[in-house]
Amino acid sequence: MALIDRFLAAQVKCGQLVVTHADGMVRTFGTPDPALPDVAIRFTDRGTANRIVRHPALGAAEAFMDGRLVIDRGDIRDLVNLLKGNSPWERGGSLRPTLPIRMFGAVAHRLDRVNMARRSKRNVAHHYDLSDRLYDLFLDADRQYSCAYFTDPGNTLERAQADKKAHIAAKLLLRPGMRVLDIGCGWGGLALYLHAKTGAEVLGVTLSEEQLKVARRRAEEAGVADKVRFELIDYRSLGGNFDRIVSVGMFEHVGPAHYGTFFRQCRDLLVDDGVMLLHTIGRMGGPGVTDTFTTKYIFPGGYNPALSEIVRGYEGTKLIPTDIEVLRLHYAMTIDHWYDRTVAARDQIVALYDERFYRLWTFYLAGAAAAFRTGGMVNYQVQLSKSRTAVPLTRDYMGEAERALRRD
Repeated sequence: MALIDRFLAAQVKCGQLVVTHADGMVRTFGTPDPALPDVAIRFTDRGTANRIVRHPALGAAEAFMDGRLVIDRGDIRDLVNLLKGNSPWERGGSLRPTLPIRMFGAVAHRLDRVNMARRSKRNVAHHYDLSDRLYDLFLDADRQYSCAYFTDPGNTLERAQADKKAHIAAKLLLRPGMRVLDIGCGWGGLALYLHAKTGAEVLGVTLSEEQLKVARRRAEEAGVADKVRFELIDYRSLGGNFDRIVSVGMFEHVGPAHYGTFFRQCRDLLVDDGVMLLHTIGRMGGPGVTDTFTTKYIFPGGYNPALSEIVRGYEGTKLIPTDIEVLRLHYAMTIDHWYDRTVAARDQIVALYDERFYRLWTFYLAGAAAAFRTGGMVNYQVQLSKSRTAVPLTRDYMGEAERALRRD
């Protein structure tokens, strides 16, 4: 039996995977299970199977991208869900490369995630300065490229992203005239929402030149460019004082070596009764490393922190944790919508880039959704303040404010 067959025999117990080797040999693994898809794949050359055994995630990704791993029944999301569904995080399972590759990858990753300021802008541009048209094809109209908030699993992506903004705004306790800093403001949707709903004045900062152009244009078109401003600047270079700080989907690019710097800068920028909210992808377990596929193709320099690493980051800064919320399956549902929209826009994406990029993007989204559905990833929302009396004694205010915002 080939190495890949032994690997898959140990991995696939529930659901069925049919594999056709390059020499025509067909192997079947697992048994049909209504909870998991049945998938059939085919290898077009002999070397592909061995590459996957040596490094499952990166080997499978590159084989799929290059057309050497062909899916004859189902799609890449089905294949990822079948494999990950057989090894959920809470049961201790994972797809792991061989030991030497793990050791080399861990060292290389730790070097790469020392995210100095001179590298941060290049890392951000690698992902966020892709074609505007691409993001229009799979995101909601407001271009919210972060975890939505599903008050009902049946909600549309647009509804869930609007509810996410209300959820965040409610935790910020905003009032008209307050000064808000949005670190990693994306295309400006949250900043514009916070001003429109509360009257707060917002400064959004980003390292993406493409996002900056869009955000400034949106503020101008809305007639609020004097109240909602956007700048191309690293958060470490900011001065002044703010009543509130919010950061959504940016902390993943900071790097553990700079968590202390991040939180100290936020403390210094907050007024004495200021409040900040950090929204970030995180690990349910302890510290780890970013998988090689993500580092190589998607987010160079990116790292999703364990909660313990976030806590260590703000310990010693005198910032007070006033609320921590864990969003578990919300991002899996968000990415499902993105994947469906990507598949529906296949022809346009291939025309923008090529077939290989389309396969890369679907692999990325399929793997990301699985990481939140059965893997070890969640989203953390951490509220911090410089004063223990800056927010009410109970969490009731959050629900009340959120309901009011959603009614508007």
